[in-house]
Amino acid sequence: MTKAVGGSLLLPAFSLHQPAPLEQQAFTVGQIMELILKTIPGAPFPKTVDTLKSGTSSQKVTGIVSTMFATVDVIEKAIAAGANFIIAHEPTFYNHADETDWLENSDVYRYKHNLLTKNGIALWRFHDYLHSHRPDGIQAGMLAALGWAKFASTQDVHVLTMPATPLSQLINHAKSKLDIKQLRVVGDPGQSCQRILFMPGASGGRSQITAIEKEKPDVIFCGETSEWETPEYVRDARRQGKKLSLVILGHIMSEAAGMEWVVSWLKPQLPGLPISYIPSGNEFTYL
Repeated sequence: MTKAVGGSLLLPAFSLHQPAPLEQQAFTVGQIMELILKTIPGAPFPKTVDTLKSGTSSQKVTGIVSTMFATVDVIEKAIAAGANFIIAHEPTFYNHADETDWLENSDVYRYKHNLLTKNGIALWRFHDYLHSHRPDGIQAGMLAALGWAKFASTQDVHVLTMPATPLSQLINHAKSKLDIKQLRVVGDPGQSCQRILFMPGASGGRSQITAIEKEKPDVIFCGETSEWETPEYVRDARRQGKKLSLVILGHIMSEAAGMEWVVSWLKPQLPGLPISYIPSGNEFTYL
């Protein structure tokens, strides 16, 4: 989880538009979803992965948990906290669309599905809508956690310009602020960097490479990428003499602060309702 746990990630320059708070004390899942969607341009979308994965829109909410992944551990912690509405950024059932027909015979799937069902947990994915907000809520939360919001371009918050800084110093800063133990890097730790392309999550190699071609950064920080795409592009670019490096943060740790920030945004709109962030954490250990 990020070092900002326990405090609000307040972003005057990047805060989501604040809707008027609901006045009654008993909120349904549907009411809360509607409150959120009112802040998203063009919502509701005709096609989106942001659907309820369990529970119903009519059920009364006892508490909300925000997280990156609704892991079994996160679900158990939500139940223990008395929360019955989980808002997760990423899939619950191991594929982007949360299709489950291919998992019907899986004991792993059935256990998780039954855990949600028997405990009356409503689980909503908040991915397309959060990324579609202007500004992108994940990007805003991550820039706040890193302390880099002041360096972001007003035209494109993925492009940062800062005083010349050695890449090794930027890497150590990111590891410290985001609580990341190890990073994968293609490049020279001693390289001086001023122009940074910050692309959390997994936007894909073509998107990352297209952005590099357009913005000409010194370094790109991304969540994840296929090894045969952006890393190979950067390796070839460096062989040609270009001053370009790549830092891979990991998908979860590159976006988690955005879901943590959602808590500080929602609390004023839902007075009296317990709302908390539970980190799903990094699933990898390093040997």
